[in-house]
Amino acid sequence: MTVFKAFSNETVLNDLKAQVLDGEVFTDHATLQKYSFSPKLTDDDSGLALAYVEAHSTRDIQGTLRVARKYHIPVVPQAQTTSTVIGADGITDGLILSTAKMNHILEISKADSIAVVEPGVINGDLDKEARKQGMFYAPDPGSKPISGIGGNVATNAGGMSTVKYGATKDNVLGVKVVLADGRELKLGGRTLKQAFGYDLTQLMVGSEGTLGIITEVTVKLLPIPLGTPVMGVAFFDNMTALAKAVTAIRISGVYPTMLEALDGNTVAALDRYEKTHYAKDSAAMLIFKLDNGGEASMNVVKRLLAEQHAGNVKITTEPDEQAQLEQLRRDMLPAVFAGQNHIMEDMAVPLSQLAPLMDYIQDLAKRLDVDIYTAGHAGDGNVHPTLVWPKTEKAVPEKIIVALQEMFKKTLELGGTISGEHAVGMLKNQWNNAELGEDVDQLQHQIKALFDPMNLLNPKRKIN
Repeated sequence: MTVFKAFSNETVLNDLKAQVLDGEVFTDHATLQKYSFSPKLTDDDSGLALAYVEAHSTRDIQGTLRVARKYHIPVVPQAQTTSTVIGADGITDGLILSTAKMNHILEISKADSIAVVEPGVINGDLDKEARKQGMFYAPDPGSKPISGIGGNVATNAGGMSTVKYGATKDNVLGVKVVLADGRELKLGGRTLKQAFGYDLTQLMVGSEGTLGIITEVTVKLLPIPLGTPVMGVAFFDNMTALAKAVTAIRISGVYPTMLEALDGNTVAALDRYEKTHYAKDSAAMLIFKLDNGGEASMNVVKRLLAEQHAGNVKITTEPDEQAQLEQLRRDMLPAVFAGQNHIMEDMAVPLSQLAPLMDYIQDLAKRLDVDIYTAGHAGDGNVHPTLVWPKTEKAVPEKIIVALQEMFKKTLELGGTISGEHAVGMLKNQWNNAELGEDVDQLQHQIKALFDPMNLLNPKRKIN
């Protein structure tokens, strides 16, 4: 039986162009192809959007949603396209609504210790501007130089400094958000404390564009710490020994800013990528940083590393050397990905369970004969195992899928989560019941239905 469309694409697009007054509507194939797909995940046009809307204002967003409601068209919010979980890919004949050009820093208030920004502002750009006034923006995901604040909020992005300063959710005071029905809500505000009403601000943090479109964010800024930052590296025989050292440092009272772990495979990949020679030292590498605390704190770290049998400990206060170490950690992914098919995962466990998870991943790799490169934010229990296989194999090998399933099950068994900071998207939305439980899973859908009864906003992402 043939199903006839009630309205032609031309009718929908003409209506859309009439509603987008400040921005632009793109319908050419090159633009749609560019923004509809994650390059490493999709090879065809199966999710080609009908239009890409480059919003320049809140009324552009409201106009786009007006058209979406009228014609029952799904809308995918998008900004800097750095999602790793198919969280912002296009939907066939849907609309991509981009806030990338809404990229103005509206205010930096040193007196109130806040910044007010549009969602398209790059995380690193905000941090640079804040530092000009003696402040800084703490969250630092690996995508800091390229990801937008709006996307960071939508995914509750973490990063290397989470061990001390928390994830995005811990640094958001308020948001403005346009709901599916077109209303713009102001949630939260400029105060560091707020106990009135239900906390709808935090409901929006991590909602992955399924409850509303973020148009403005108010974030905390912190004063740049006094003293000279100290960074260093230490090497261990294995990741389990490293995890035990991390625990000792974390509970010592020195309040590290960074405790980053890289296993031997990852260090060897970095050596190939960077032309360095770290892998010769041992099987696991710890990169650590203290942004204040002085000599006393550094002496505590030295003592703890010695007690935990760390080798080749190197410490520096030189800014250039510290920048090189930070870049080394940021280059971890391109180093591992180079020339291989890959899936990078993102689990987090209670801090006491980090060493058992490290042991399990190592044993799993041997048992299933899978190459796994493990790194992560050891200070907050967040692990990023990357599973790789040859470029010559187009399909994902069955043993890779089994390894992922086993890692997820073990993480949940240890009381952890299978999405620490990269969000859920479409890659993990089938695991909601397993992680959240049946009752909470159902409540998640009820919340979605309350905010978006027509299921227009990023459907099938986060919850399925």
